[in-house]
Amino acid sequence: MASESSFDIVSKMDMQELSNAIDQTEREIANRFDFKGSKSELKVEKDILVVISDDEYKLGAVIDILQSKMIKRGLPIKNLDYGKVEPASLGTVRQRIKLKQGIDQENAKKINVLIRDSKLKVKSQIQGDQIRVTGKSRDDLQQVIQMLRKAELTVDLQFTNLK
Repeated sequence: MASESSFDIVSKMDMQELSNAIDQTEREIANRFDFKGSKSELKVEKDILVVISDDEYKLGAVIDILQSKMIKRGLPIKNLDYGKVEPASLGTVRQRIKLKQGIDQENAKKINVLIRDSKLKVKSQIQGDQIRVTGKSRDDLQQVIQMLRKAELTVDLQFTNLK
């Protein structure tokens, strides 16, 4: 009667929602007075978001607008890894922002240690870029989810496939 319950810990960025947030950001830039005549743009190249603007101040403003649109759409801004600001063509500046997909080995090990140290009767195992947690009690699984939500990690976590 006592069957195993499980769930997966993942860290994913919804690319469709990100595309919508970028579109909203570009629309706001086109309508704002302080961006009239500006060469600001955002492009996604695979898992890298490239932000281009006239100077570092406007680049920062574009990123602020993008972050606010992402938060409104429920996208994790923890999963953005900012590169350094570099000069681009025609006197503009560019910043590459890496989009983190999946849980890297370092964070996966931290999560496993947190789960092990919690003394709950659950098992966790790393499966590629996600972690599977299994246990007999659904209450223990819920406690693991609550503990990981409170943990200070460098990636945003989602919990899927609760069975």
